[in-house]
Amino acid sequence: MSKRKALVAQSGGPSPVINASLLGVAEACLQSGQISTVLAAHHGIEGVLLEHLFDLGAQPAQELELLMQTPSAAAGSCRYKLKDSYEQDYRRIVEVMRAHDIGYFFYIGGNDSMDTADKVERLARQMDYDLKVVGVPKTIDNDLGDAQRTLIDHTPGYGSCARYWANLIRCVGEENRAMAPSECVSVLQAMGRDSGFITAAARLGDPNRELPLLLFLPEAGHTAEAVCDHICDGLKRWGRVIAVVSESLMSDADSHKVDGFGHVEYGASRTTAMQTVVNLLNSRKLPVRGQATGQVPGVLQRSNAVDASQVDRQEARALGHKAVELALSGHSGVMATILRVSDVPYQVRYDSVPLHKMANAARKLPEDWIAPGGTDVTDAFLRYGTPLIGDCVAPYECQGGLLRFAHLDYTEVPRKLPAYVPCGFETE
Repeated sequence: MSKRKALVAQSGGPSPVINASLLGVAEACLQSGQISTVLAAHHGIEGVLLEHLFDLGAQPAQELELLMQTPSAAAGSCRYKLKDSYEQDYRRIVEVMRAHDIGYFFYIGGNDSMDTADKVERLARQMDYDLKVVGVPKTIDNDLGDAQRTLIDHTPGYGSCARYWANLIRCVGEENRAMAPSECVSVLQAMGRDSGFITAAARLGDPNRELPLLLFLPEAGHTAEAVCDHICDGLKRWGRVIAVVSESLMSDADSHKVDGFGHVEYGASRTTAMQTVVNLLNSRKLPVRGQATGQVPGVLQRSNAVDASQVDRQEARALGHKAVELALSGHSGVMATILRVSDVPYQVRYDSVPLHKMANAARKLPEDWIAPGGTDVTDAFLRYGTPLIGDCVAPYECQGGLLRFAHLDYTEVPRKLPAYVPCGFETE
């Protein structure tokens, strides 16, 4: 039997380690001896629909290895939603796979990406096309799966984002302490639409609770006014406050911008949760001297390579390997997953879970991880999150004093099908 090809694509908001999973898939395919070629879709599922495919396996070995330290999505990402009514799109995907003799499809992404992979796998079976589809999890929000962590313990990308926030809080702590007489409140906005995992990660930078730090988790349901009340109480107690608010606290719904999946893109909207809180605080007479200032790290949370967690990188790469192992052993319609064996010593194992159980799933922080009052997390969260950020900075290569990232050749392989306009393009 002749060897068939593999296709890998990345989707959704990227992470500091999504390319480690891309590397894991590529090297596992190339080392297997069972796959002839490893193609990548340029810009996710859009690249598949448009037949924009390039040869990932033909990249220089050095550039492939540099994927381990390259943030964002090296193969290109997208936020194109394959709606149930886009039957022509789904058929096009299978037609592209058939035209290029793709026998294995690996989709690296989050909740919506797993839904897409599940639908592609089911349609391929309906069209009697032999295609093994395996998902590889990714999201800095860590909202993929169930609160009990029976489906997945944590998602690659979260550990690095958590490390970024832990170090950010330590630095902001010094700034806030020094500038307290004039800037008594530092308000920071964390990503996370409805889940507080990223907001909670700020506590990892102050595990002994030595800073005047308040965390406003979306699960706690605080209004902007209630947030200000808590901050003022904190000012009376400490004389200064560092407050981390979730982006979903933004009150001006009319300014919301949404992506292709209908999710609010807070970074593209006219106002922010941070600015809402800062404005409210500065309109009040604060109980101490000074004023509130705010910062929105934004996409820095998912694109900062310097703060990447070595644990996160290694696990992301291992999940890419696991996905290939699953596909080559005959599994399809599943996602490679990571499950925790123990906290101390920190140990995990790799397994699989049906795609349909992950599709569009969005978990929140467990109730017992939220401290009474909803302005902090419990020690149970610290036990969970601390191992994910690792003990030290992940290694990275520099050139001329600057970070050196992978440089891929995106030259497309010859197209075999007529040009196509995706259904979603026609409605934009």
